[in-house]
Amino acid sequence: MRTEALDRVKLVFSLFDADGNRYLEADDFELMAERVIQAVPEADEAAKSAMLAGFRKYWTTLVRELDANHDNRISFDEYVACVLAPERFSEAISEFAESLVGMGHLDGDGFIGRPAFTALMRAIGFAPANIDALFDAFEPTDADRIAATTWITGIKEYYSPDKAGIPGDHLVATPTT
Repeated sequence: MRTEALDRVKLVFSLFDADGNRYLEADDFELMAERVIQAVPEADEAAKSAMLAGFRKYWTTLVRELDANHDNRISFDEYVACVLAPERFSEAISEFAESLVGMGHLDGDGFIGRPAFTALMRAIGFAPANIDALFDAFEPTDADRIAATTWITGIKEYYSPDKAGIPGDHLVATPTT
């Protein structure tokens, strides 16, 4: 496992741990889903429902794969063991990625504009400068939009234990703006 991959999941764990108790719990995922859904109020109801389902699938996969003591909490060590194991987590990540991108894919043309992208990423808790660096790494069009497929691929790469030098690394790096 690459150091970069570990740094990426440390950040996501800290963002998902909404109450700061150093464990992930179902309530953390419900709260995060609510924040993300509220970030783009103009998204249609199907996208909002898919987003909620994506967060719930993420959580239920973690619990099913990792909660051996049935305490309904996931520690950081347990989290890393699952999310950086594609054979255990790729289906949940795919559903999550598609639903998150679907929230920003407002007109169905295959592109997401910077405002929707930024709103969604801020709702998760990423820093604005890092969000801008990530969006720019996705090589936006002249109209400042990125392809939905590019973002989906970027999310999947973010959870890959063998990837480094990927756009998602901008979310962990100290911005140089």
